[in-house]
Amino acid sequence: MFPKTNMDRKEKVNVLATDFLSVTQQAAIASYSWIGKGNKLEADGIGTEAMRNRLNTIDMDGVIVIGEGEMDEAPMLYIGEKLGTGYGLQVDIAVDPIEGTTLMAKGQDNSLAVIAVASRGSLLHAPDMYMKKIAVGPKAKGAINLNLSFTENMISVARALGKDVSNLKVMIQDRERHKGLIDEVFELGASVKLFSDVDITGAIATAIENIDVDILVGTGGAPEGVLAATALKCLGGDFQAQLVPQNEEEFTRCLEMGITNPTKILTIDDIVKTENCFFVASGITDGTLLNGVSKIENGIMRTHSFIAIGGEYKNYQFIETHHN
Repeated sequence: MFPKTNMDRKEKVNVLATDFLSVTQQAAIASYSWIGKGNKLEADGIGTEAMRNRLNTIDMDGVIVIGEGEMDEAPMLYIGEKLGTGYGLQVDIAVDPIEGTTLMAKGQDNSLAVIAVASRGSLLHAPDMYMKKIAVGPKAKGAINLNLSFTENMISVARALGKDVSNLKVMIQDRERHKGLIDEVFELGASVKLFSDVDITGAIATAIENIDVDILVGTGGAPEGVLAATALKCLGGDFQAQLVPQNEEEFTRCLEMGITNPTKILTIDDIVKTENCFFVASGITDGTLLNGVSKIENGIMRTHSFIAIGGEYKNYQFIETHHN
């Protein structure tokens, strides 16, 4: 039996988001000792275990839809795994205990512990494959269209932002496959900001006023696309995507996961079919969005986290916490 409560759904979601904040914090703290140690697999396992232990104490009926892989590939936080006490809201969970494992293992910036949560049945079950993506903040919502060229998208976004296209700042992952996109940016006189890994940070940056990024574009991991789309849904931004199956096996995998048209252009509402969602991230190493975990006096650990909540009253917070 549920305990009786007068809380409405919005209040319950807010409480649940606070519970999940402790999940990413614990994963980040558990990963701290492995920063720069070169062993990303061991670190990922430690972060995953810390997340799973905390998730199972939360009053919810949760199921992993984006996780560490299938049950035969991952011992915990696998796709389909049920989490929580079984009492409370029914939710989909997309999780990456260490987003940027290579960065963390090399002691480099921008590694995060991240989770996205939404009402049951509302998150895209994205296979682990490539996905074309374009993301913008609230002021450019409705100005992107993956059916058009990136040049046309830049012109549309610049118009929505009320700035000259040459003043746009475009975030693109530093990969050979993105040479054409980078050339288009240069041809319009706009500026490129290259990054090595973790495009979730770039997507969120488009929606944060004091970070100078207007568009994220490129081809990256599909699971990360679901996490980024959830964050932007909470922030009032916009996101479009298209899965890019590399072979027949990946195409079939899409069908098996319920995606009947694997190459369809997906809007943010196709990826996250509800406003009842939230996104939480805690920094592991310093980065564009968050500071990393640090140890201060008397063994106290300090974490820096970001939480965005969707629904009628969209809001986000940056939270610094000291942990005994």
